[in-house]
Amino acid sequence: MALTIRPYQDGDAHTIAELYNRHRDNPNPVAGGISGAELAQELAERETATFLVAVDDQRLVGTFGLFHHTGRRSARAGELIADMFFVHPAHRGGMVTGRLFTEAVEWMMRSGCLVLRLTVNPANTVAFRLYRRVGCVSVGRAVPGEDGNVELHNYIPLVLRSVFADLGEQATAALGSLTSFASVTDSRDDELGSDVRLVDGVRTVDYCLALGEFRLDATVDVDRGAVREARLTEPGGAVRALRITRPPYRVRAVRGVAPYRFTEGPLTCEVDGEDGTVSVLADGHHGPVLVSTWPSCRADRPAGWREGEPRDLTLEPVAGGVRVTERHGEDTVTGTFTLDGTALLQEFTRTGSATGRVFQTVGLRQGVFTDTEGQAYPIGLGVGVRDASEVVAASQVAPADGVLTWRGGDVRVSLPVDGRVRLVHSTLLERGLEPGTDGVARMRTEIRIGRADTETRPDRADTARRLEVRAGAGGVTGWQEGATKVLRSPYPRIRSYGHHPHWSAGLWVTRENSRHDRAAGLGWGVPTAGAWEEKHPLGLYAPDTGLGWEITPADGGLRVDVQAPGTDRENVLWLTPHTPLKTAVVLESAGERWEMTSGDFRQVWARRASVRLSDGRWLHCAPAASPRDELVLRATPSGLLIGGVSAARESSWLLSVHDTSLSPLPSLSSLSS
Repeated sequence: MALTIRPYQDGDAHTIAELYNRHRDNPNPVAGGISGAELAQELAERETATFLVAVDDQRLVGTFGLFHHTGRRSARAGELIADMFFVHPAHRGGMVTGRLFTEAVEWMMRSGCLVLRLTVNPANTVAFRLYRRVGCVSVGRAVPGEDGNVELHNYIPLVLRSVFADLGEQATAALGSLTSFASVTDSRDDELGSDVRLVDGVRTVDYCLALGEFRLDATVDVDRGAVREARLTEPGGAVRALRITRPPYRVRAVRGVAPYRFTEGPLTCEVDGEDGTVSVLADGHHGPVLVSTWPSCRADRPAGWREGEPRDLTLEPVAGGVRVTERHGEDTVTGTFTLDGTALLQEFTRTGSATGRVFQTVGLRQGVFTDTEGQAYPIGLGVGVRDASEVVAASQVAPADGVLTWRGGDVRVSLPVDGRVRLVHSTLLERGLEPGTDGVARMRTEIRIGRADTETRPDRADTARRLEVRAGAGGVTGWQEGATKVLRSPYPRIRSYGHHPHWSAGLWVTRENSRHDRAAGLGWGVPTAGAWEEKHPLGLYAPDTGLGWEITPADGGLRVDVQAPGTDRENVLWLTPHTPLKTAVVLESAGERWEMTSGDFRQVWARRASVRLSDGRWLHCAPAASPRDELVLRATPSGLLIGGVSAARESSWLLSVHDTSLSPLPSLSSLSS
């Protein structure tokens, strides 16, 4: 039977869920899998534009979805976000992948949505190079963020639709004969930073498309979502400029509205004038302790927790806060945000649709999360609450009339479950706006400040030591304490490690986006271009970035001092410890101590940490001084990745190897009971 690409049907949900659950490399994994009902609900909640399935011999073998939002992100006018692109392993490398992508793009051209957005793990070189081959470009961050992916855009539908009316009969016929974009556009390399070109202060991307014997060159203004200019080269060599047809929508330009800020006691509230996002900052805490998205005038299109589309908002001061209003046709949403010194109060009224939802992110990276039944877990991805960020519909529903609490260091965040609340993961909530009898939907989040901080130092351990520092790898490629191998490194080879496609050193330093960056979060240690120079035998310096670090003996182990120029980004000391794929981890998080394995979590933050190495000894990691410096631990299919994160120009880290962990601790289950 011939391969068929068709739209999704109601009866497909169970089959698609089974396809995803059978294959761990599916693009939307949720621990424990998803049900057909959850898949169907997800498609409804994303305001799906189209969802295509590939069927071969009556077997469903592939999917491709186009969405207006995905939970993480919301598309601008004229854009669609591609996700749930998956092909059964037995059908990869054949026709299925190309047919799904091509038919999705053709659907976009017919619908009038002309810009395709998608995310990809750059370490997945097969998928990454496929997207590059069909014209996907990077117009933002060129390295993966916390989610492990980079975002790509494809403007080919916009280019073709914009010049179609002026192509001429022969070029139009050549366009109609195309079967795949893989043969249309010039191949692009793996260096994403090379895609955007600044022209007269405008960020642009160039395309060179082959339409049979015709060549189409176009320049796209990526911020306005429009073609600036285009020209057609005919088979005989004649070149003519093409008339540009404007797209059938208007992309709202960013107005540059400054955030509105107000303070009450130790809390400061900041409201984004572009997309209505509310951030609450607390004295002594690095980054927001709470971020809440705008519900949108269109109830079926909420802002994503990583990115919301720009909106036409008006902001006016009120007693103790600010009132924000959005209008869309006859519909309005009004949100009033106030602080009383111990809580954020959000009140929403709306005309038109009576529904709506927001995403709220608790900004504590260390500490304890307590659910409505009093069960306590260390804050982290995949701990206590399964991470449903790929499929929000698979979130855990919080029982009504309880209280959710997060406690970390000197900050305590708590909220009553007095409406629809779903836990996407342990610090991310999806909340429904449910009006009371007076038509006002109210949400109160308590944020209390009270320091409870302790600090102890690890035991000393003196052993014979061997270190290898390689400027070509940009870091330490070998560290042994006696017979104990401390670090993993493929040097002199380069391999992928988690979402890091160019892993070489076992200890290295990079500059990353802020750990509380809403759009991306902390990256994965992908180094920027530029050579490192040997500063001395145990230290390197990068002239292009100004980053430098050096190692000295300290406390029976090593002290790593990192220096960096002033910047709004953060400096991270990365480690790939020599551990089994799953290993024991002991950590101190906001004064609490936890014992677990790396199979128990996806990401956790800590003040201090101890991980069990392959030979049974323990690597202890801790900041040397600053209370704002902290550790992030990520469990990846490649092994454990540890980052020492600092926003300061200078930071110091203590690393040492011992026969025991930080301290004998009770198990996670006993702490939770």
